[in-house]
Amino acid sequence: MKRRDFLSTTAGVAAVASVLSNPVSAAISAKDAKRKICLVGTGIRGTSFWGKRIQQNYGDLIEFVGLCDINPGRLELAKTTIGVDCPVFTDFDKMITETKPDLVIVTTVDSTHHQYIIRSMELGVDVLTEKPLTTDEVKAQAIIDAEKRTGKKVIVGFNYRYGTLFSAIKEQLAQKPLGQLTSVDFHWYLNTYHGADYFRRWHGERDKGGTLLVHKSTHHFDLLNWLIDSDPVEVVAYGALEHYGKNNKFRGLNCRNCAYTDKCQYYWDITRSKRTFELYCENEKYDGYIRDNCLWREDIDIYDKMAVQIKYANNVQVSYSLTTYSPYEGWRIAFNGRNGRIESWEDIPWRRQEKINQAELHAAEMNQNDRGNIRYDEIFWQENFNRDFEIIKVESSRGGHGGGDTRLQDKIFRNPDMPDPYRHSAGSRDGVMSAIIGIAARKSIEEERPVKIEELTSIKPHPKRGV
Repeated sequence: MKRRDFLSTTAGVAAVASVLSNPVSAAISAKDAKRKICLVGTGIRGTSFWGKRIQQNYGDLIEFVGLCDINPGRLELAKTTIGVDCPVFTDFDKMITETKPDLVIVTTVDSTHHQYIIRSMELGVDVLTEKPLTTDEVKAQAIIDAEKRTGKKVIVGFNYRYGTLFSAIKEQLAQKPLGQLTSVDFHWYLNTYHGADYFRRWHGERDKGGTLLVHKSTHHFDLLNWLIDSDPVEVVAYGALEHYGKNNKFRGLNCRNCAYTDKCQYYWDITRSKRTFELYCENEKYDGYIRDNCLWREDIDIYDKMAVQIKYANNVQVSYSLTTYSPYEGWRIAFNGRNGRIESWEDIPWRRQEKINQAELHAAEMNQNDRGNIRYDEIFWQENFNRDFEIIKVESSRGGHGGGDTRLQDKIFRNPDMPDPYRHSAGSRDGVMSAIIGIAARKSIEEERPVKIEELTSIKPHPKRGV
């Protein structure tokens, strides 16, 4: 097999990088007032990613004017963590009325997102919400109706779209080297640390997180909707709880109070993290939330293995799976077209080792041994009836979610009017259409039938996304 290896990044991929490079120097003028922000939900995600990070990176443009949570202990700690000295509230309406923010950031338990999204818009404020938008079709429709009724705007924090690798894949698909796209294979693997952690937390209970098909997979379904550029029309799914929860012979109260720490491979010592211990353990007396819950507890009622078939309005078929106890963490994706195939991957151990070995060989051949340390991702492209194939290198970003975290927040806070030719920005429709796949998948498993997307909300699927 012939191979065109280690190609320089194509002009198109370079263009993507250019598009994603925000002009961080383009700050608002001195005459403009800072954007006033309120945050509701002061857990780890709220205080770190949507709190401290924003304050540190965009403090010249924004001002936190209020923090809200049902837990007064976490509220006080949040001020120190974020680095602000603003009022704190346990009454959401009071916070909005008194502080009059320009934007509300919602990072509460998933099942309550809709309450704060809808109430914010009713009080005249735009909303930025953590994914997923919501956890069932009734709440999704209520958000759709409220946005239409109030005229306010909802932004959903989908950061994976902004990552350099997924953006490069989007650019390659836009060039249509495959001809008509026909099917996609997408498989995501959570390792025994990350995957297990969902089952310790409130995410392990479906009335709070909607199952991982909603909480976690909404990320992946959004990527599929965005990359395929069409709307889903039908979902068939299978899922089961066969590893965590009631499937173990022993269980404890929680990891801190457990008689089986010597034989439980999943034992997690929360006291080793000062930040996590202070945030949760020292404040659990206020609301009863246990962060290091036993992942063998019998009230876990979500799935730990999931497989989903999705049909799109443009006739593309998708095979998707989520594994929650893999020995490694990573993903694989492949796009099949009438004229060829594009595929990519991240953190698959044997592929990573192969890539390292190839880099070292290439560096030796070119007498540039230092290039072996360059980190890059790969996109594979091969045309049908052609033995040759191409591997496109995309320089890896060391930032969170492939660099997507910074680019997402730059777009929202630094330069909202930056060019967006690939439509990275996600609004309420994107939020609904990603969450609704997981909601439909859950319904398909429960009712043992295919579920039509148009059954669930007033949004009608279109062959072209967002039409």
